[in-house]
Amino acid sequence: MASQRSGSLSKRTGNKLHRQSLYVKQKREREKEKREARFRRKKEEDKEPELRRERVARNQPATIDRKRVWDDVDDDGLGASVDMEQLLKRRRLQQEEAEEMLVAGVEERDDDGGGDEDGHDEEDSMLGSDDEEEEEEESNEEAAAKARAKRVIRDDSLAPSTTSTNLDLTPESLVAKFPSLFSDDGPAEPQVLITTTLNSTLHDQASLLCTLFPNSTYIPRSGHKYGHKYSVREICKYAGNRGFSSVMILREDQKKPIGLDIVHLPSGPTFHFSISNWVEGKKLPGHGNPTNHYPELLLNNFKTPLGILTARLFQSLWPKTPELQGRQVVTLHNQRDYIFLRRHRYVFRDKRTTEKSVVGADGKELKGVESIRAGLQELGPRATLKLRRIDKGIGRAGSEGDDAVQWEWKAKMEKTRTRFNL
Repeated sequence: MASQRSGSLSKRTGNKLHRQSLYVKQKREREKEKREARFRRKKEEDKEPELRRERVARNQPATIDRKRVWDDVDDDGLGASVDMEQLLKRRRLQQEEAEEMLVAGVEERDDDGGGDEDGHDEEDSMLGSDDEEEEEEESNEEAAAKARAKRVIRDDSLAPSTTSTNLDLTPESLVAKFPSLFSDDGPAEPQVLITTTLNSTLHDQASLLCTLFPNSTYIPRSGHKYGHKYSVREICKYAGNRGFSSVMILREDQKKPIGLDIVHLPSGPTFHFSISNWVEGKKLPGHGNPTNHYPELLLNNFKTPLGILTARLFQSLWPKTPELQGRQVVTLHNQRDYIFLRRHRYVFRDKRTTEKSVVGADGKELKGVESIRAGLQELGPRATLKLRRIDKGIGRAGSEGDDAVQWEWKAKMEKTRTRFNL
């Protein structure tokens, strides 16, 4: 009986002080076992690095992003959730297989046919001379398509990003549908006109957007009873005649920004975004003050045709050549169809003794930068955007036809939590 009582006291006892001391003792023993197991595992992994790679691959967290599903269709429309990189690779492989089969079939016919075609050479040459112009046009189109396909394969950088957006993956259907947005003849320094809804109170927020977008101008919009209430189409016509490339309309509710409409001039399309979590730069802890330098632009994780179209719109709002001496970078990071807008200033400094070296996407240290680290200071503003609708023309009123609304968000799209549109 005494031995049973002593055994039960080690797990459960009515004495509070004894119970606390037992709990502390058991906790220390558990931590000691974990620490010994950790050191033992480290020694084994130092001898065999393959064990560590297997453990890291096995212990990856099962997040929603890792569970993302794609549509198993050969479609590059705006409603399809397909990875454009994988889709173009699949199409390229199918095209190569078809060309190989065609070449094999031609060789078989040549072997079977023999020399029966010698008598028709003159007639074939006469017929071929009439179609030379059409063949030249087709060859030019094929050359342009091949040049676009070659740009898809980019050279690896020193530290390749796993989330950067490759706009060279743009499908031809999007280029044909939105030629003005994907044209290479656009201005090197875009001009943006920023305005608000009628009788808006968001003057400070609109002025703050002027610091975010270079070469932008804010014009207040009045709804006075004796004044003319300009429509969005009239404003876009005014802006197009004065060299502006885009128009932004900041929408508000209860004196807070809730939406942003972006019109690409001269004839659309129009993108409607909702805004949440708007934070001005002066309210951020440890914030910095922006300068007038052109920032660098980072577009992350836009993979579908709709995502590439959205990324192309954002790219058209900033100058193509950044001013690196300003050390400013604007990031638009897409995650689960929410676009996080951030602006930072970076600085390169010496690595402290307590910090680790910079590693690449493969987890290995980068050579040549072992003693360098990058520091970040957020400048603001900070916001979260979500795409709601894309109109073909200038707004819904300026779009006509069955395809007036190119894409629109609906609540049923989020019924499957592992399928995303961007």
